[in-house]
Amino acid sequence: MSKAIQLKQQVVSEIVEKLQKSSSVIVVDYRGLTVEEVTELRNKFREADVEYKVYKNTLVRRAAKEVGISEFNEELLVGPNAIAFGYEDPVAPARIISEFKKDHPNLELKMGIVEGEFYDKDKIEEFAKIPPKEVLIAKLLGSLRAPMSNFVYLLDALIKKQEGQEA
Repeated sequence: MSKAIQLKQQVVSEIVEKLQKSSSVIVVDYRGLTVEEVTELRNKFREADVEYKVYKNTLVRRAAKEVGISEFNEELLVGPNAIAFGYEDPVAPARIISEFKKDHPNLELKMGIVEGEFYDKDKIEEFAKIPPKEVLIAKLLGSLRAPMSNFVYLLDALIKKQEGQEA
């Protein structure tokens, strides 16, 4: 077996592993971005524990076929693409790309897979609007705490009112 074929098989195995391990996979067209802009995007991804890689489309298609992702085919996976693999927060790659697109319109969101489901560009952009996990937890805790706080204030007011009447 030739060295080139072995290298390609290694890359396909690497992509298969990342597709299986990641909670989200977002595909973007990065044409028109400068090296500095791509570096800036990579740094944002790195801060959020998102891996950003450029692979040959044929190798990505082979890997996707191995893991059962039929949507990464010759019709959709064309042109220069980069892939963002999100491991912890499934919405983080979409959120970062959406934010980055505001200042860099050349970056084009193409498609993605979140929690095993394929989504088109529009649906991925909707996911980008979901706040981070920490914000959602804080909102939930605030919602749970509000009724209890109101009840405590009510009891305190009743106690003060009764003390005022006794005096």
